[in-house]
Amino acid sequence: MGLKYVVPVMRKQGGGSIINTSSVAGLMGSPGVMPYVASKHAVIGITKTAALEVAKDKIRVNSIRPSPVETEMMRSLERGFNPDDANSAKKQQEAAIPLGRYAEPEEIGKLVLFLGSDDSKFITGSEYLIDGGLLA
Repeated sequence: MGLKYVVPVMRKQGGGSIINTSSVAGLMGSPGVMPYVASKHAVIGITKTAALEVAKDKIRVNSIRPSPVETEMMRSLERGFNPDDANSAKKQQEAAIPLGRYAEPEEIGKLVLFLGSDDSKFITGSEYLIDGGLLA
């Protein structure tokens, strides 16, 4: 829905940058969260297709794929993974990340700022992992 409404505005203003949010789950499977995984795979296809469709309008479309981020969403998932000990679920998730921790929201924000800036004006149709090495 965001693309549907923002593309006409960006066409009128002569261009812009759209940043979709996918996830590392868009590149792998994850038991127990099939609808989430499917939606994140879809974001990647939507990003690539939209980038091709609106490039002529000087609109760039990219996506970010973060690993777990220190947010309430992760607290909820941790409680779902291990209702008796959510903290151990977090430790297990962090152990899989080579940098040994979740991303901070500000770290994700800095990537979004870069993709929205003129410093990335020749980048479109790309996906950016920001995962602490999880998928390396």
